[in-house]
Amino acid sequence: MNRRVGADVQARVGVILEELVESGRESGLQVAAYLDGEPIVDAHAGWADRPGGRRLGADTLIHSFSTGKGFTATLVHVLAERGLIAYDTPIAHYWPEFGAHGKERATVRHALTHTIGVPQLPSAVTPEELCDWDTMCAIVAAQEPLWEAGTASGYHGWTFGWILGETVRRITGLTPAQALRTYVTEPLGVADELFFGLPESELARTAPLVEGNWAAWLESLPPTAPFRRYVAPNRAVWTVAELANRRAYLLADLPACGTTTARAAARLYAALSGEVDGVRLMSPERVALAADVAVEGKDLMLLGRYAKGLGYFLGLPAMAGERTAFGHHGSGGSIAFADRGRGLAFCLTRTRLVAGAADTAAGLLADEIRSAVTPPRTS
Repeated sequence: MNRRVGADVQARVGVILEELVESGRESGLQVAAYLDGEPIVDAHAGWADRPGGRRLGADTLIHSFSTGKGFTATLVHVLAERGLIAYDTPIAHYWPEFGAHGKERATVRHALTHTIGVPQLPSAVTPEELCDWDTMCAIVAAQEPLWEAGTASGYHGWTFGWILGETVRRITGLTPAQALRTYVTEPLGVADELFFGLPESELARTAPLVEGNWAAWLESLPPTAPFRRYVAPNRAVWTVAELANRRAYLLADLPACGTTTARAAARLYAALSGEVDGVRLMSPERVALAADVAVEGKDLMLLGRYAKGLGYFLGLPAMAGERTAFGHHGSGGSIAFADRGRGLAFCLTRTRLVAGAADTAAGLLADEIRSAVTPPRTS
């Protein structure tokens, strides 16, 4: 056990998980954490499929929606580390069709920072179209931007995945799922636990999601709210359990989202903040570039104020507001991040989708782990 962490941290986290499930606040959760590249927590509780009587395990796969954007950003940075992609190169250089309607100067950096100006989906888009890669890439390429690239930031909830994923495909000749496996998950030893689209063979160990109050929260947003109007324009493509439990959706290569175990995602972030079993995904200099503030201020889609790095959110509540922490959260309360200041990596995956006052598990569990960790020496 790492000397910077209390020996009972695993047990303490396990008690909290059991209490959350027994109270009925949660259905099934996984929590994992690394410190200085070493695993310190790998805990789980509850149900993978309560009606079916299947308990949740450490290797149960859980769809975690936009937590997967952190995987996509990491893939792009790994390719940049290898000289295969450049942040300030226009996307149209790699994907000429994307340059339509004044987007010819929009860059990879703009896509990573949600400043590219194309967060919108067609109002009548269907789940079937959502799962059709070529169809969605053609739709996104043909969109007129809502603002000039680089002049504002607004969360690209779905389009982030096609914009960066198709760029990766044009560069590598691999689908996003194949590229993630080749450049990220195989080197890390988590190729069977961290995915964009699932292999069909993995469906059986994937936990169905269940609704808490997340769908009701989406419903409460006025139809004129930017998120409802542009990012999620109709109920059929809301990031809710009904969509996530569709077989075709889970199999689709959608790098705006991801399916993972907590321990795999925590390992990924540990390999960003340091070295894990001899593997480091990118240099410290590139991590600093990716995880420092790139844009900050009001998000035109989410309407709150956020700090964003290159593909990651910084200082979210579960990160204790620390600007040294970077990662991504997902619809319904999942999150994965690294805290460079502490040498800590953390992931929470969950089967019950919640929002607002019900969304307390990530902060509660991350605080418990942080409280058990001694700060690193600075001298």
